[in-house]
Amino acid sequence: MKFIHPVIILLFLTLFSSNQSIFAQGYKIKTIVIDAGHGGRKPGASGSFSTEKDISLKVALKLGAKLKEAMPEIKILYTRTKDVDVDLYRRAEIANEANADLFISVHCNSMPPGNKHIKGVETLVAGSHRLKEQDAAIRENADIKLEKNYKSKYDGYDPNNPATFILLSLLKNAFRDKSIKFAKLIQNSYVNRDERLSRGVKEQGVLVLQRCGMPAVLTEVGFISNKEEEKYINSVAGQNEIASSILAAIKTYKKNIEVE
Repeated sequence: MKFIHPVIILLFLTLFSSNQSIFAQGYKIKTIVIDAGHGGRKPGASGSFSTEKDISLKVALKLGAKLKEAMPEIKILYTRTKDVDVDLYRRAEIANEANADLFISVHCNSMPPGNKHIKGVETLVAGSHRLKEQDAAIRENADIKLEKNYKSKYDGYDPNNPATFILLSLLKNAFRDKSIKFAKLIQNSYVNRDERLSRGVKEQGVLVLQRCGMPAVLTEVGFISNKEEEKYINSVAGQNEIASSILAAIKTYKKNIEVE
């Protein structure tokens, strides 16, 4: 009999156990985890005058404040509330330990020189990605190389080896459908409320999403490499618009899922 790694068994048991409760009659969204991407010595992408870690934190805190005001009955947890380094595995662990009902990771997009005209918003969910998406997923997951003992924490996962995505593909999120539904609501909200350019919902092997045992999305709120969008996502008005659009998506998602 072929040996099945205990990490795979544990993850599947966690996902399927949680999956039973999410469809139970009278299900309510009680806990939401907001994840500000990067932080500390992991600045993420950089623009002409700002860094991804600072923008993601400001948007995350604004989203949390709006959530608390609009839906005080929901418990809100953050993976970080200041400029600190939080391991990727710990971000998902925080959500799993809290039995969270929704995980939202806030990030900024970036393009290399020659493509800095590109702008827009996109939202990622965990899933089997196409070959052309591997580069983006590898870049996002590359932060783990900066973490102490990353080989033991991530069971030998190598962000530079595309072959490791074979393992990740076996750990498909049991909440894929609901993640996609929520991601689409976020994208529609960006477009309809703020007239942003949508780059759609994409499935990628982003590690932090793969390890979440609940519907989970990573939303790219704009391109920090685009001068126009960098100004927008750094402005108080822009950050408030982004947070309000995500909040509107949460309200719709909550309403829909609680009557299914």
